[in-house]
Amino acid sequence: MTQALLLATVYLAFISLGLPDSVLGVAWPGMRASLGQDLASAGLITLVLTVGSALSSFVGGRVLARWGTGPVVTVSGLLTGLALLGFALSPSFALLLLLAVPLGLGAGAVDARLNQFVAAHYSARHMNWLHGCWGVGATLGPLIMASALTSATGWRQGYLWIGGVQLGLVLLFLLVLPLWQRHQAQSAASAAVSPTTPKGPAPTLALWLAPALYLAYAAVEISIGLWAGSLLVDGRGLDAKTAALWVSCFFGAIMLGRFATGLLTLRLGNRQLVRLGIAVASVGAALFASNALPAPLSLAGLVLLGLGCAPIYPCLMHETARRFEPVTAAKVISRQVGFAYVGAAIVPAALGYLATAAGLGAIMPAVLAALLLLLLMSEALNRIT
Repeated sequence: MTQALLLATVYLAFISLGLPDSVLGVAWPGMRASLGQDLASAGLITLVLTVGSALSSFVGGRVLARWGTGPVVTVSGLLTGLALLGFALSPSFALLLLLAVPLGLGAGAVDARLNQFVAAHYSARHMNWLHGCWGVGATLGPLIMASALTSATGWRQGYLWIGGVQLGLVLLFLLVLPLWQRHQAQSAASAAVSPTTPKGPAPTLALWLAPALYLAYAAVEISIGLWAGSLLVDGRGLDAKTAALWVSCFFGAIMLGRFATGLLTLRLGNRQLVRLGIAVASVGAALFASNALPAPLSLAGLVLLGLGCAPIYPCLMHETARRFEPVTAAKVISRQVGFAYVGAAIVPAALGYLATAAGLGAIMPAVLAALLLLLLMSEALNRIT
């Protein structure tokens, strides 16, 4: 019973993590107009946010060892909820950058820990469903923002609604704090009775190649989430609300793909699903990159790109627990989450400057190059582990 309730709590925590992740790109056309910023300034917000997340994920092990998972999840939700309310009320771009710090810190450590928790205690099916729950939040976020864009206060109303949802979830996290303490005691007793058999030392290259995969993957997913709205509005001539709906379709495809992948993991396995995902994502990116194709086919490419992304993150994460012995796997998972945030911080911001210098059309070829790099590194890791 405790395991089931904790799993439900973890799922809700990942919904809360996904809610704010996909709204900046949707809101940015209106935000930059009201705050007097250029196109590339969104990359600065993303940079600050994701650097904070990366730092907190790297040091998350120490924080969790001291305070435990339950309190960290609860405080994380409080930080992100208050930061999002601050976004809604912010009168300046400088304050947005400042608020991005607690928003990033609130996400990083809990992200790493919950991935470790599910990889260690649940099957690949649940790992995919966990990240499907992130997709639920990432899909709802643009829909909430799209609805808010029609109101008098626009993007500010959207951030107000999302911040309120986050704070509501914090109340739930407070109620289940005793469950985490009970689970920790049960896990310690189980480990004493049935110690894990070591797998032997892992190749040093694998310890860093596994995290590097997440830098490349985040470069794809976060760049699309941030810049697809601008590509559709400024590059394709869609209105902001329609563009928001298509960005929501991208994250919705990730969400549905992950729930579907959870049913396929036993049949295909993590490694085969990663290969299949990269192939589908590459086809989708190529379709979305082409302005010569009919608009419905190009927009379908954005959805196909989301479907391809779906299995990559969770299957690579769950496979880490199979490649390495438990202590090493926990360290590698923390690095993976940290590297994902590093990729999310550097690449989308760099693409913003690239788009400013060479035009928005330069973004999708860079995304395709990241997918190719992801495939090459994934196959190399498979060979050495």
